[in-house]
Amino acid sequence: MTSSLLEISGVTKTFGAHSVLKGVDLQVGEGTVHAVIGPNGAGKTTLVNIITGVHSPSAGSIRFAGEQVASLSVHQRARRGLARTFQITNLFGDLTVRENISVALAGARRHRFKRLSDAELEYARSTTVEELLGLVGLQAASEVKAEILSHGDQRLLEVAVALACQPKMLLLDEPSAGMSPAETQAFISLVNTRLRGRVTIVLIEHDMAVVMGTADRICVLAGGSVLADGMPSEIMQNTYVKEAYLGRA
Repeated sequence: MTSSLLEISGVTKTFGAHSVLKGVDLQVGEGTVHAVIGPNGAGKTTLVNIITGVHSPSAGSIRFAGEQVASLSVHQRARRGLARTFQITNLFGDLTVRENISVALAGARRHRFKRLSDAELEYARSTTVEELLGLVGLQAASEVKAEILSHGDQRLLEVAVALACQPKMLLLDEPSAGMSPAETQAFISLVNTRLRGRVTIVLIEHDMAVVMGTADRICVLAGGSVLADGMPSEIMQNTYVKEAYLGRA
């Protein structure tokens, strides 16, 4: 049985009088792809923000790799192995693909490699840059400025930048938004052939082709609560899920 890398219990988040999350429970198995779906306003992005430390929960527990992290900052959680991408592209547009990855590596390894010589540090960075370029298939675009890339390639670069931190868990917030059908299929292939087993993934996604093509388990949020959580085949057959979400897709 797969052990849980992330355990969320009874997480509630209120903004003033508005409850966005209401007693959410979620367990994400190590090495799995766990999708979170739901209609607009279901609380999906708020859940990601709670997991990564952008927001603090109003109530509830968040355990990551066996440690209670609900009170830790974004940076503290990142150092423990939590990384994310965003709905809106978050890159240095005037830097090249290679430079974006190098900047991420420099930040992630500032402390990890602080005793290495400059030459040793540069070698470690350059080696990993090449590995990450190959992982996401951007070798040919390595010297292209990020702002010139297609939307799909920008999304791939965001994944590479997040992976530069060598995370245990990668949270992808609507990564296929704005992608062409071909780019979407390339992203599905990336998850299934190169990321699966390398890093645990929490996938926030509207595109059901991406969800059904990648997820090991699916959590359905509706009105800030967990409506269902199970295998893709179970979710597709759930009457309440069909009424609340799938039937509207």
